[in-house]
Amino acid sequence: MNTYSVVLALHSWTRWLVLIFGLIAVFRAFTGRQGRPWTGADNGMGAAFVGSMHLQLLLGLILYFALSPYGVKAFETQGGAVMKDAGSRFFAVEHLVGMVLAVVAAQIGRTLSKKAADPIVKHKKAFTWFLIALLIVLVMIPWGIWNPDRPEFRLQF
Repeated sequence: MNTYSVVLALHSWTRWLVLIFGLIAVFRAFTGRQGRPWTGADNGMGAAFVGSMHLQLLLGLILYFALSPYGVKAFETQGGAVMKDAGSRFFAVEHLVGMVLAVVAAQIGRTLSKKAADPIVKHKKAFTWFLIALLIVLVMIPWGIWNPDRPEFRLQF
């Protein structure tokens, strides 16, 4: 067991928190658009979604810049060849950029929904931005169905 495998496992498992909180936050925002009051549960789910996204980003940045052979180290070892290989490029560039954009979208949704005075507007802002963030996350997760070598659940460190 080494630091890389532990952080990678945490990053892998934290995605499920992001997805669960994201689905709940999007659902609550969607159902609230018809006039339901903005409740503490709505605020809490938005906070849980954004908080889990920030934790996931932190773990991902630790992997990218310090531990993973697929992040900055890929450019050091492979140079420009990283951009020619779809798998290497995904982790070295596309996954990072997509997930940073998803965190930004989630944070915008949280901020705009907190600042809005009208409950319907709160729900609409949260729904729009949380859905954008969640869709980006769903596209940028390296699902095992696209790459069988990537497990859905990392059971070993």
